[in-house]
Amino acid sequence: MPSKSSTLSWKNYLTLCKPNVVAEMLFTAIVGMLLAVPGTPPLEPFFYGILGIAFAASSAAAINHFIDRKADAQMSRTEKRPLPMGDLKTVNVIVFAMILGVSGMLILALLVNTLTAILTFLSLFGYAIIYTIYLKRATPQNIVIGGLFGATPPLLGWCAMTGDVHPSALLLALIIFVWTPPHFWALAIARREEYAKVNIPMLPVTHGPAFTRLQILLYTILLFCVTLLPYLTRMSGLIYLFSAVFLDIGFIYYAVLMMRNKDNKTAMKTFVYSIVYITLLFAALLTDHYLKYNL
Repeated sequence: MPSKSSTLSWKNYLTLCKPNVVAEMLFTAIVGMLLAVPGTPPLEPFFYGILGIAFAASSAAAINHFIDRKADAQMSRTEKRPLPMGDLKTVNVIVFAMILGVSGMLILALLVNTLTAILTFLSLFGYAIIYTIYLKRATPQNIVIGGLFGATPPLLGWCAMTGDVHPSALLLALIIFVWTPPHFWALAIARREEYAKVNIPMLPVTHGPAFTRLQILLYTILLFCVTLLPYLTRMSGLIYLFSAVFLDIGFIYYAVLMMRNKDNKTAMKTFVYSIVYITLLFAALLTDHYLKYNL
């Protein structure tokens, strides 16, 4: 049986990878892969594409843990992460992140295609370095600009299958880009005191919760418009359209509810709904796609 310390160490390294976040990213990447082809995807680039993107995303997450370790130690949401708790040394985290990052790039470059490797590297560098080191502490629009890097998984997945950047793949990335601010700002409202304590200029800290709630509402309306595009461009059909409209109405409902109920509980409910929203929206894209090719 593994020792208690080895089990704890394994869990610490898994925590560095932010498995919940990476799992959601991989889901949207897989949807991008499956939407890129009419039937069953080619298995080799499909498998190695998932593996390479997973390694790269996990590397970026570990770098984020390293860079934010001091701020994490002062926030209740993150104070029990491995570095603030002293469960891992910084050198271990850096080496772990480098191994994952290099492995991911080699897998993508050698076993998938060069363009996917380049785009994945740019996404990793953008999130782990440009966003975490600079943007996060430079502007209250940090999550909007940084959202460019977090929106790439479906584009990477599509590129892994085809070797090119298709307009439909860019549309998938656009959906995630517009979804990211209302998703994250809902959490930021609920955690604004903690962000203020560590001098991170999230929008609720710099402009107040009322202004941020208005921005969330406006973004959910914009998101409604953007999510109609897959149907309007004939990328998807009626199954997706009805699902998107239903989900968008729900998101707008929560945004309006936040305008009325100015409490952290409603903000957290909106945050949770936003995760359910993006998961079901991409599931609807996938369902519509396969029904279209199998009916």
